[in-house]
Amino acid sequence: MEAKKTLVMGASTNPGRYSYKAIKMLQRYGHPVVAVGRKEEDLDGLKIEKEQVMFDGVDTVTLYLNPMNQRQYYDYIVSLAPGRVIFNPGTENPELFELLKKNGIEIEVACTLVMLSIDRY
Repeated sequence: MEAKKTLVMGASTNPGRYSYKAIKMLQRYGHPVVAVGRKEEDLDGLKIEKEQVMFDGVDTVTLYLNPMNQRQYYDYIVSLAPGRVIFNPGTENPELFELLKKNGIEIEVACTLVMLSIDRY
């Protein structure tokens, strides 16, 4: 399996959050992870950024933000030019679907944790 640099949007250091579980699982499966969250934090050596950092080489953006909280990141996500954006359960957003399609970015409505566990990441 090819390693895919992944940006986790809505990252958290709370072990009960799905974004936390996704970061840990992505790392366990060998995917490089970068993260943006509500506050700047350290998650076992991974810096969760508060600002919209222009990361290089992002293959996948996986969303853990509800549609209302996504709007401020539309231009940011497009500017990173990822190959795809994964909309985890509860993050589906037709407005962002359209913007991504117009910019040639693939959309997947799926669960990152499930995708990893069944080797479909």
